[in-house]
Amino acid sequence: MTEYEILLLLDPELAEEKQADVVARLRDMIEKGGGTFERHDVWGRRKLAYPIDKKEEGVYHLLSFTSSPETLDELSRVLKIDDDVMRHMATRRPEGGPSEPIAVGAAIGDDAETGPADTLEEE
Repeated sequence: MTEYEILLLLDPELAEEKQADVVARLRDMIEKGGGTFERHDVWGRRKLAYPIDKKEEGVYHLLSFTSSPETLDELSRVLKIDDDVMRHMATRRPEGGPSEPIAVGAAIGDDAETGPADTLEEE
């Protein structure tokens, strides 16, 4: 089994019950395919960089799970034909990588007390 994440962009006009139905349907498909559903994070309503189907906003959901590649293919196929899903992106989580999302704006070498790491050497 491989660890995956799917970022869903749902229609902003969709009721919360329908959003929950989309996530529940995906969860059922993952579990029927022999995988495990680990986490569901609702990122909420966000402004889009460009309009999609004349919509300026979307509702983001992040799903974390383990499954076989065949199950992921089936999930992607179903998401492509679902009218409630504006966009989706599936990624494989790196093995041994963090299970929690990395904070936005955090850079490698940053230290909370001293600030960003200096990359230039002093002469």
